[in-house]
Amino acid sequence: MMTTENDTQKNSKPMEQLESESSKQNLGKLHDDCFYVKQQRWGTWDSYHKDGKGIITSLTEEECIKATRWYLKCLQEGFEESKTYESFVGGKL
Repeated sequence: MMTTENDTQKNSKPMEQLESESSKQNLGKLHDDCFYVKQQRWGTWDSYHKDGKGIITSLTEEECIKATRWYLKCLQEGFEESKTYESFVGGKL
């Protein structure tokens, strides 16, 4: 089958667009229109920013989504001040 130059021009997309589409497919499923979640080879789940930068790694998809949402919220609003506690255990252990 012969293809003409016009056929290839109609069916081809710019290389940059093809690369961005394939990289989005490799990132997994988009959540909340701001991060992707993808299962990795060994069963862990990773979340990524839209630009592909990694955020969170978790053992389950649900926990990965939950932790990523919390982390991104804290980045926007600020993290809570950490609290320290002191205790004493008396007696023989």
